Amino acid sequence: MSDDRPVTKGRRFLRLAGMTASVAGQYAKSRIKSVFQTPEAAAAERATINEVNGALIAKTLGELKGAVMKVGQMASIASDILPRELAEPLKALQKEAPPMAYEVIAEQVEAELGAPPETLFQRFDREPFASASIGQVHRAITDDGREVVVKVQYPGVDGAVDSDLAHLKLVLRAGGLMKVKKQDMDAVFREVRARLMEELDYCNEADNVRLFREYHQRHPFVVIPDVVGERSSQRVLTLTYEAGDSIDSLTARGYTQALRDQIGVNLFRVMAEQLFDFRTIHADPNPGNLAVRPDGTLVLYDFGCVKKIPREIIEAYKATIRAGLAEDYPGVERGLRALGVRRVDGPPVPHQFYKRWRDAFARPFVGDEPFDYGASTIHEDVMPLVPGSLKMLDSFKPPPDLVFIDRMVVGHYGNLRAIGARGRFMDLLRPYL
Repeated sequence: MSDDRPVTKGRRFLRLAGMTASVAGQYAKSRIKSVFQTPEAAAAERATINEVNGALIAKTLGELKGAVMKVGQMASIASDILPRELAEPLKALQKEAPPMAYEVIAEQVEAELGAPPETLFQRFDREPFASASIGQVHRAITDDGREVVVKVQYPGVDGAVDSDLAHLKLVLRAGGLMKVKKQDMDAVFREVRARLMEELDYCNEADNVRLFREYHQRHPFVVIPDVVGERSSQRVLTLTYEAGDSIDSLTARGYTQALRDQIGVNLFRVMAEQLFDFRTIHADPNPGNLAVRPDGTLVLYDFGCVKKIPREIIEAYKATIRAGLAEDYPGVERGLRALGVRRVDGPPVPHQFYKRWRDAFARPFVGDEPFDYGASTIHEDVMPLVPGSLKMLDSFKPPPDLVFIDRMVVGHYGNLRAIGARGRFMDLLRPYL
């Protein structure tokens, strides 16, 4: 556990400015050297510089926590618009962050709720139950005997968002790591900022928990904690404790293949129901925000990042999926234009380009045999498609409305792989289309 206090705003600024200067300097040096190199040598040099810069960026973001670490954790989004040398080290940020000292947490609780944890709770564990980019969680027991978890935001995180995001945009631009046009990336960052500001407001998260609890009452295989309002505030959120097994422990705990398959069905249904019916998604599919029980029940945690999706986006999304599955590539083109992915004024895109991506992504939904997510290699098989796609960037742009849909879909792809689920997923998807 770190004994350090949260990094002050001034120190935070200096650390990020130092990181930016170092990355920009390395990039400028490689640009100068490339003038005197063969194209092959220049490409190798650029990959080496990207690797060094990627490691530095990931290390700095992980140490600073807060908004920049949260954005860094979205490697599932960034991997298609950032070089592999940066996207890969950012994936390490998905792991649990080092916790803050207990004294920092206790002071934050007292500042928010008016008394120290030992006064407010019958028991409050000094050791954290979990820690993340913007806060950490402690187990506790209320005076009336309820087992709860108390989520406490790190001091100062909410005041550093704009500075953090500005530095992150600057380092991507100055390091030659940005692959899309400035106005397109600015639009994505505005969407990310909006969700971050919501995530930093625990009163908003409490409302989200209540909203999803009410919606999922129709699903007996879903459990969501309840809000303990009298022990919650803007930066402290207390929820009832709901136990479950982590999805990476299922083998050790003896979960059968049949049970894993049922859990996969339940998870897929939750994802589809939220997206296509509720049009409001739990948009942080980190494996730590999901647990399972031996009866197939899913336990969902952490409703800070929630995205409400306009009906017209959902309809365009469904139309694009239908067209892709049917190999109707003019229909795919129309759907992507409606989604804001395809530039109206961009160069034409050959149907073969769409087919290569379609054939990779459609695998869980085509064929006569059940699809085995545990053995899936989609994430590896799409990598050879990326270099060709970079040549088509003038035809596409990253649409803000899809940022968190993509995050959910890609994240739950990884979760279904971890569960090792098998099934006929087209049968599950078809009713929603």
